[in-house]
Amino acid sequence: MSDYNAPYARDAKPGVDAGRLWAGGIATAVVAALLAIVGLLIARGLFEVEVLAPEGEGIWGNASTPTYAVTAAVVAILATGLMHLLSVATPAPGQFFGWIMALVTLIAVVVPLTLTVDLGAKIATGLINLVLGLVIGVIVHNMAVNARTLHRRKRTTDPQAPTQQWNQPPPTTYYDR
Repeated sequence: MSDYNAPYARDAKPGVDAGRLWAGGIATAVVAALLAIVGLLIARGLFEVEVLAPEGEGIWGNASTPTYAVTAAVVAILATGLMHLLSVATPAPGQFFGWIMALVTLIAVVVPLTLTVDLGAKIATGLINLVLGLVIGVIVHNMAVNARTLHRRKRTTDPQAPTQQWNQPPPTTYYDR
């Protein structure tokens, strides 16, 4: 922070507008569920490729379209919770969130490639998981940036302290983006 903003550095505490963050998390969950359905429709309907393991096989068991969509929505909600926790507990929440989401997405892409199913099913599932991970990560990160706030601490006025209102920047409610 520059010296220009120094008076505000002492008087402002970063925070998160939890209502906006979680409303965005629910919207992200809806987007993720719909995106999973679209991915499955494209893979199964256009390319006639089975996504996930055949019924009763592999780690996915007998997963269906609703199960996949609900799982994508739950992942979006979990990502929102993770971002909320990181936003209130770490100094660089966006950086930690980006790494965690990238690694979780990588796991979601690699796991289907290890299954003993058709190569097309492996690739289709991996691609859908990649797109879901990227979309959830980007939306939750951007939404959290917009939900950040600065909470002003109450000042105690010292009659001996000189006032320098002409040197102070206008008050802000959001972090610089």
